Amino acid sequence: METKGVTMQHVSRPKVIIGNWKMNKTVAETRSFVSGLGLNSVVRTFQVGLAVPYTMILTAAEAARGTAISIGAQNCSDHDEGAFTGEISCHMLKDAGASFVLVGHSERRQLFHETNALVNRKVKKSIAATLKPVVCIGETEEQHLSGKIENVLHDQILHSLKGLNPSEVEHLILAYEPIWAIGTGKTATPENIQFAHAYCRKVIASEWGKDTAEHTVILYGGSVKPENAAMILEQSDVDGLLVGGASLSLESFNKILNV
Repeated sequence: METKGVTMQHVSRPKVIIGNWKMNKTVAETRSFVSGLGLNSVVRTFQVGLAVPYTMILTAAEAARGTAISIGAQNCSDHDEGAFTGEISCHMLKDAGASFVLVGHSERRQLFHETNALVNRKVKKSIAATLKPVVCIGETEEQHLSGKIENVLHDQILHSLKGLNPSEVEHLILAYEPIWAIGTGKTATPENIQFAHAYCRKVIASEWGKDTAEHTVILYGGSVKPENAAMILEQSDVDGLLVGGASLSLESFNKILNV
């Protein structure tokens, strides 16, 4: 597979690894994990983030104070305040100590039926609150097998980022996570991963310009573990990883950070 039609000069982009804890860990476990994360050996290579449950944001942010660990949320509301029981606004997340937020994670799209339009509203709210959005996109197994990956990624990028200017796109993070590879043990091949990332960059270049595309950080997520992290990071358009289950173990996450 080849992605043609856009030629860009190489730009040095930051390498980012984010652990997504999903619905896991208590206050005590959070304190223990963050304090035990051996940052001295990793900060020279990667920017490190942890997307923790809402109830852990303040605890994690306090434990990470004075370190290079960034703490983020796994979701946000598309409202600023009001009668929305169970929702949490971007301003509240920021106040609790979050510096970034996952938006449109595949589990939100699949299990909670979040649309591109809703993701777009959340992206804009996070930017307004000076939270860095980590915008997740990716195809299902059916879409993958039927050759619809380009159509899916094109639509998700354009509609999830609709109305943003080049500077806003350049400063967010895009995360490609093939839904069929999340929590299944399946991992896309290096060729599949590079193709998808290069195509995402091509879409950004077409809509927001080549310079924006070259500076936009794009992560890969989907059954990332210590055994395959290095291989994934070797791909030229992969700028880091969004790690799920392997980020719950301090030992395995540290191994990924030290590949």
